[in-house]
Amino acid sequence: MARRKSKAKQEEEFFQGLAGLAAVGLAFGGYYVTKTIQGAVVGAIIGIAVVTVIMIIIGQKRAERLKKSGIADIDKMEGVQFERYLGHVFRSQGYKAEVTKAAGDYGADLIIQKDNKKIAIQAKRYSKNVGIKAVQEAQASIAHYGASEAWVVSNSDYTTAAYDLAKSNRVKLINRESLIEMILAMNPGAAPSPRAVITEVPVDEYTCPKCGSKLVLRNSSKGQFYGCSSFPKCRHIKTIEVV
Repeated sequence: MARRKSKAKQEEEFFQGLAGLAAVGLAFGGYYVTKTIQGAVVGAIIGIAVVTVIMIIIGQKRAERLKKSGIADIDKMEGVQFERYLGHVFRSQGYKAEVTKAAGDYGADLIIQKDNKKIAIQAKRYSKNVGIKAVQEAQASIAHYGASEAWVVSNSDYTTAAYDLAKSNRVKLINRESLIEMILAMNPGAAPSPRAVITEVPVDEYTCPKCGSKLVLRNSSKGQFYGCSSFPKCRHIKTIEVV
């Protein structure tokens, strides 16, 4: 399945191509004017300098864009914080957004509604590409919540298999670039910043990062570990490192 490139990526590739053409054009122009190899070399050097300046400007624009979006802070969020933040983002777009009960969410972390349309949202704050399991969970949530469709929203990207499965299962995948575009499209101040949400929803080492419940000490045949107090609805565990 071909992936649609983001507007920012399309603009970046356009200017890169334009810069390359400028470099080649200046090299030919130098040769045409002077009729010497030296002239072509000077033109090429000028062209390379132009390309370098353009690439620096593009890099600065991209860095500013990422900083404005707060994506670096989103990358530091725990799952429960990411869900809360997405709720704010969708409300800023006119949706009625409700974070589901973290334990036993039946495949949806949020339910959003607008114009008599209900959408189940699976939130995935990942450091790697999201696989097909998230798509399967999102698709299953459609029937349970009576939704018309389901979305998976991630700060990362998706595997090829996830894109393929989503295409045939009424599941929309919102990846890192799409999320950044969504955030930047909001009116300033329409939603709290990612950093503010992290402060608003503190998660310490004894808080379940998946559902926000407390972690409690448990015993097993292999030793002690911390398990979520919402078990069996939430099965998150934290191992105890033996020093």
